Amino acid sequence: MRSTVQGPGAAAVWATASPLLPSRVDGVTMAGFRGRSAGPVEMPVVPHPGVTLVVEFGDGSLVVEDAAGRQQRGSLVAGLVSGAVHMRGENVACVEVRLSPLVAHAVLGISPVTLDGSAVALDDVWGREAGRIREQLGDVSSWEDRFALTDALLARRRQTGPGVQPEVAWAWERIVTSCGRVRVEDLAVETGWSRKRLWGRFRSQIGLPPKRVARLVRFHHAARRLASGQAAAQVAAECGYVDQSHLHREVLAFTATAPAKLAGDPGLKADSTAWPTHAIGETR
Repeated sequence: MRSTVQGPGAAAVWATASPLLPSRVDGVTMAGFRGRSAGPVEMPVVPHPGVTLVVEFGDGSLVVEDAAGRQQRGSLVAGLVSGAVHMRGENVACVEVRLSPLVAHAVLGISPVTLDGSAVALDDVWGREAGRIREQLGDVSSWEDRFALTDALLARRRQTGPGVQPEVAWAWERIVTSCGRVRVEDLAVETGWSRKRLWGRFRSQIGLPPKRVARLVRFHHAARRLASGQAAAQVAAECGYVDQSHLHREVLAFTATAPAKLAGDPGLKADSTAWPTHAIGETR
């Protein structure tokens, strides 16, 4: 599937593409992005509950800046984030992969916790393999070929990488399927582990503690509802926020913008277009 999204400024347009077939790797979704503009484009990246892998190809330039002001150029890996992230670039062309933390360690070769919510160069994670996949993506002309090349690489890496403990996977799935509204205090009781043990293992294998993950999952559901045009008061009630002011504070914390502005955000619109039915962070 292909579509276009108008970015900030009349001259900025994002073309997006989605694979015709699902990934062979549980917990992996992909999309393609190509930006066309008369000059550099800057826009916020709305946080989502997954580890992000971006493989850039072509002659464009991509810079991502996280909430702490740290910048990363070109192909990158970004961990679970809980603050505002901005992207800028010119004539960007890339394949973006979203990895459930349940498979991220196996696919990437590093644990999500080592990313600490920041973006690192893909070359530092994959070495020469990063350069090879960039070259392969640039050599083919169709998005389906690019998705197939990327998926083959991810599937090969997944076969030999480590998984997460069953209790941690169960706690993650409970948070995701509840849209972030599960009582995280109950998770330890339901797994049979102590709270200290679950919190420590969860953070070391997922990248964030359970409570912050629940906030992120709930925010992402709320953000997509706001982008679809739902009123903030309705979104606050249906997503489990105390009131509209609570939703406002959470949106501000995650995006540095207000809910009213988020509804028209081009980054969120592109996200919703590329992943129209994306079940965030979960395995199939």
